Amino acid sequence: MALVVICGQPCSGKSTAALTLSEALKESETKQNVRIIDEASFHLDRNQNYANMPAEKNLRGKLRSDVDRSVSRGDIVIVDSLNSIKGYRYELWCIARAAGIRYCVLFCDVDEARCREWNKERGGRGEASYDDGIFEDLVRRFEKPERRNRWDSPLFELFPSRDGIEKSSPVVSEAVTYLTKTVDSRTQDVRILQPSIATQSARFAEANSLYELDRATQEVINAIVEQQALGGAISRVTLGNDLPPIEICRPIGLPELGRLRRTFVKLMGQSSLSGPPLPTDANSGKRRFVDYLNREFGGSSA
Repeated sequence: MALVVICGQPCSGKSTAALTLSEALKESETKQNVRIIDEASFHLDRNQNYANMPAEKNLRGKLRSDVDRSVSRGDIVIVDSLNSIKGYRYELWCIARAAGIRYCVLFCDVDEARCREWNKERGGRGEASYDDGIFEDLVRRFEKPERRNRWDSPLFELFPSRDGIEKSSPVVSEAVTYLTKTVDSRTQDVRILQPSIATQSARFAEANSLYELDRATQEVINAIVEQQALGGAISRVTLGNDLPPIEICRPIGLPELGRLRRTFVKLMGQSSLSGPPLPTDANSGKRRFVDYLNREFGGSSA
């Protein structure tokens, strides 16, 4: 298993580099399984992804969540995105460390003028391109990787405008060797990241929180179903334990409740990546779910 972070300015050849590396890995002696995680998989327009900071933060959260789920499958995972913020690359490095796998950064080093030219050419051909304002903003905020940073190391540098991107490129070959080389006690040029005690504890705590959240939300659903089954129209479901009531103005069927529950759990998992942590006890999980249901039903929690 390994995590490869593709990094570069907008329109610097990153997707070509990701695809080329993927093909080279699949054709290597070890016949690696490779998965590319990119922005296109979310079916969002690239200008929408970077239109403002909330949209960009949401995109990074989706990518990070997909990476976190994928690194445990035994594949080599390639993250094809700008990955232009060093703090975000550090977060991806932490995911690799927690999984105990190899990690590297593949940097497409292209000067701004050539990236700007390629972006205009893509637009002229009717291909996906960046609006001028968004392009300039992304270029301005780009944080170039530095091999002295552990989250940028090892760093493989491609120069697409000068050398092109081919499976036979020396840099691609070096990356393939690094990602596929058999490691033993004498190996010194390949580093397998080791999870720290703090990282392992955090992952255990997150798994436990998800279990508690799943159980708590199911108990709330059960209470709604049971109280509606008593007969007669009800406008309020009480849960006890100092929890606010759920205000309902119509009968709510089990399919709708199940859909709301799944959406809530998914939202909580995504928000915990960059926002407040998941609740660690059942009552906290129930309270958040009740607040969410009241907003969905148009009521308000007391």
